Amino acid sequence: MNIDYHALLPEFILAGTILLVLVVDVFLPERAKWFAMPIGLIGVVGSLAGVLSLIGAGTRESFGGTYVVDEFALLFKGFFLVTAVVVLALSLRYFREGGFYQGEYYFLLLTSFLGCVMMPSSRDLLLLFLALELVSAPGFLMAAFRKGDVKSNEAGVKFFIIGVLSTAVMLFGMSLIYGVTGGATKLAEIGVALDGVSGEMETLAFAAILFVVVGFAFKVSAVPFQFWAPDTYEGSPVPVAAFLAVASSVAGFAGLLQLMFVAFAGQHEFWVPIFAFLSIATMTVGNLVALQQTQVVRLLAYSGIAQSGYILLTFALVTDDAASNRNAFAAAVTYILIYGVMNLGAFAATVAVSRRHPTLGVADFAGLRETAPVIAVGMAVFMISLAGVPPTGGFWGKLLIFQAAIERGGTLGPALAVVMLVNSVASVFYYLVVPRQMFLRDAADPSRLRVPALVTAVVAVAMVTLVAIFVLPNVFARLAEISTLVGLGA
Repeated sequence: MNIDYHALLPEFILAGTILLVLVVDVFLPERAKWFAMPIGLIGVVGSLAGVLSLIGAGTRESFGGTYVVDEFALLFKGFFLVTAVVVLALSLRYFREGGFYQGEYYFLLLTSFLGCVMMPSSRDLLLLFLALELVSAPGFLMAAFRKGDVKSNEAGVKFFIIGVLSTAVMLFGMSLIYGVTGGATKLAEIGVALDGVSGEMETLAFAAILFVVVGFAFKVSAVPFQFWAPDTYEGSPVPVAAFLAVASSVAGFAGLLQLMFVAFAGQHEFWVPIFAFLSIATMTVGNLVALQQTQVVRLLAYSGIAQSGYILLTFALVTDDAASNRNAFAAAVTYILIYGVMNLGAFAATVAVSRRHPTLGVADFAGLRETAPVIAVGMAVFMISLAGVPPTGGFWGKLLIFQAAIERGGTLGPALAVVMLVNSVASVFYYLVVPRQMFLRDAADPSRLRVPALVTAVVAVAMVTLVAIFVLPNVFARLAEISTLVGLGA
């Protein structure tokens, strides 16, 4: 069995950092527990350097082809590690000043990110399952990290129960796939085996695909499996909510892209209508419920649900046409990356405001233009970008999906494009609620809001990135175009 140690370098560095954080935390005095963060940060940066060293090295396989490092994997690994840097930056002062158990938190957070880094390279059902659970299991504990807070306890319990349920459903589907394909676990082998089944076995294969899709639908907060997300985000510490909304969700999509475009590509006529329903229901319910929210984290939670609906739309565009599928795949990857930038920025701004207003009501953002002008401008850019309004990267992300839907042709493609357009217009009404408070209302406390430098830096970098994407969209879109998977036109 071949093992490419260079290809596994990012995972080795991150795993070593996790162990170091765990050991160091045991010997540090209570007042120095925060030092686990810079240790973790150095390890994440080292892991990112390992990813960069693999660029241009071609496709590299380990463990008999079950673990693959290619352009697709490298792009998502880099994204997850940059996200880890951001979440660590948001966590330092938040947890240090909040009296939390910092060593345990950084250990759990980095463990989840190890699962994220493994996800895009896992081309085997067992590895996909292991990576997904490595992402989710520490999240159950992090969501309930405010041990004395009833809402935090509720968040952890809900996340745990729904997470276990989704895991059971998904694992049942995977076991059926294993039986139908005669013991295949590699995604490519599953795709070949499923193309040869017929009759009752084909019906069983369809049921298995449905169970697997339902399991992942829980992970990405797709309707009707989204009910855990708003309460979990609200009850969690804000940096943890940022992790769940971005890294955990994107990890689910990274796994789903591999399954649908490689393992289940030949059965697209069965699952395309399922994704069309999930997409329409998810974006519509997310936007309609978001219109009623008065708490910013819950608003961002329902916004994230709607954004998942836009991404799911790309799965419903798969046909027998390879060029159309490549467009849909590239649109999905591009939007996922842009979604990560604007959502991380929005949560960073929310972390800044939480220092003065822990309840994080929409009204708490009033007058932010005076108390924290950089945060106010940044939050406005993030909200506008989430709405898909120029001049921000969110506009190009939605435009690529809209274009892919139109080019797909037939009745389904244009119909989905119209539904997406209507939802995008409706979302503008709640995305502008926060900017209106920041720029048209006066603050109850006009004194300057003290924002940690790391949080301000995250907001500024994310804001500049979104504007740069709008100005130079081809540079960013090129990343998605070169990150392809072997499958139905991807």
